[in-house]
Amino acid sequence: MSVIDLRSDTVTQPCAGMLAAMARAETGDDVYGEDPTVNRLQAQLAERLGFEAGLFVPSGTMSNLLGLMAHCDRGDEYIVGQQAHTYKYEGGGAAVLGSIQPQPLEFEADGSLDLARVAAAIKPNDFHFARTRLLALENTTQGKVLPQAYLARARQFTREHGLALHLDGARLFNASVRLGVDARQVTQHFDSVSVCLSKGLGAPVGSVLLGERGFIGKATRLRKMLGGGMRQAGVLAAAGLYALEHQVERLALDHDNAQRLAGGLAELGYEVEPVQTNMVYVQLGEHAEPFKAHAAQRGVRLSAASRLRLVTHLDVSTAQVDHVVQVFASFARH
Repeated sequence: MSVIDLRSDTVTQPCAGMLAAMARAETGDDVYGEDPTVNRLQAQLAERLGFEAGLFVPSGTMSNLLGLMAHCDRGDEYIVGQQAHTYKYEGGGAAVLGSIQPQPLEFEADGSLDLARVAAAIKPNDFHFARTRLLALENTTQGKVLPQAYLARARQFTREHGLALHLDGARLFNASVRLGVDARQVTQHFDSVSVCLSKGLGAPVGSVLLGERGFIGKATRLRKMLGGGMRQAGVLAAAGLYALEHQVERLALDHDNAQRLAGGLAELGYEVEPVQTNMVYVQLGEHAEPFKAHAAQRGVRLSAASRLRLVTHLDVSTAQVDHVVQVFASFARH
């Protein structure tokens, strides 16, 4: 029985076309800046999203950390969502490795940060306080897409308050597909963006940090310091190039499958949150652990959580979504 893995869109496997692109990639030593495939990925993504330069790194965690460290000095502060990856799910790297103080705020229902609350959190210009230097947003966050009008307001807000604006764009292209706009229409509001290639886009490894040339120069030095310099990394960058060319528009299918899954579960009587992109949240309460075991016996791999997250991706077909609904149905009758 083939396993249907809905834990995350990070579990995807490279397709045949991507593997072929990786096998024929031109390579060089990227620490010397001599890998032609890495250079092409960085340049193409920077041009596509409206930035001067890009930097290929092993992970989204490192990309975000480099962004925070390039914007902030030791003792500075960034404002961020309480449930955001750059605060909660990346090991506290900004504080541990960057000596940057996070100021977390609760998300609003739509995944945004209330800008009035952000303003109240900005520290006075007084040596008693950390210097507030950066606002970090995430798109998507828990499958929710930040509205374009909100991003424009956030850009104006940060200019008025002398802050930089960073985007954790781990699922940037899910957001752009959902909005029906070019991704550049999203990134135009930001000073820096981290783009993950190994989630919905299906590459096995890597993220790209984008920003002004001087900012990326600083991040390149920090990448070396953190052990993120890779040598013949073009083999990995080729997968990212393939993903950007072939696997962006198809994200709409993942969104459709998430809607189909949510609809099927709602018909069964499960409490399902509204779906925007490729994430479905279901309230299971005390039944989380028993259901995880029930699903595993039927070929469905899940995380055990009372608020269960189900993530559709390129390795989950519509037929498999229907099978998952039947697994939920059989548990309801259990």
